[in-house]
Amino acid sequence: MFKPLLLRTTLAAALLAGAAAHADTLTVAATPVPHAEILEHVKPALAREGVELDIKVFTDYVQPNLQVAQKQLDANFFQHQPYLDEFNKSRGTDLVSVAAVHVEPFGAYSRKLKDLEDLDEGATIAIPNDPSNGARALLLLHKAGVIQLKDPSNILATSRDIGENPKKLRFRELEAATLPRVLDQVDLALINTNYALEAGLNPRADALLIEGADSPYANIVVTRQDNAESENLRKLVQALHSDDVRKFIDEKYQGAVVPAF
Repeated sequence: MFKPLLLRTTLAAALLAGAAAHADTLTVAATPVPHAEILEHVKPALAREGVELDIKVFTDYVQPNLQVAQKQLDANFFQHQPYLDEFNKSRGTDLVSVAAVHVEPFGAYSRKLKDLEDLDEGATIAIPNDPSNGARALLLLHKAGVIQLKDPSNILATSRDIGENPKKLRFRELEAATLPRVLDQVDLALINTNYALEAGLNPRADALLIEGADSPYANIVVTRQDNAESENLRKLVQALHSDDVRKFIDEKYQGAVVPAF
């Protein structure tokens, strides 16, 4: 008399096991804040679509791209298009963007100054040492009138492209991830928002200077060309572009991260 019940129980277990076995795994690299947090938020939605999202957290900007190019990872989520373009050019890779998700307004921070007007002659300013973010820092300072670039349209400008530097500011180029740690050693540091947030800085409250929501540096999901049309990535983009994610970004980051969709 117990055989039908046992059979149904066994069949249900087998079906569940089969569903788990057939769940697709999508491996995505991300920096901790806000990228990995946003990906964690969409994991349940993807699971309902039959995709197991495996998030690999990195703290640098190089390995996530190299490992996607080498097919160790399916995709990554940490960078903007100018950075990707420069990376492809310098490393000989052919990675592509599949979706823009959010903007992290780039900011200038200081533990010594209350206002940019307080910058002394010869003050030291730390900027990222990668070409796209270093130029982004200089373009922000140009827009604020702190320096004048020879060509403000050059998205790969370096300190050699400064045309006017009335306060004779000195620039130190450092790895982006280290910039929050040198705030006590410099007069001003221009920091990517993901690293600012990790360091406990509030971009809206603490930045002396910050990009507007019209920044062209939207953070993107990146993969290889041979993977760009995959069904799993399509599901990931659909989840990231949902009203639920827009609400999550607005409520969690309070303007420090802005949806770009």
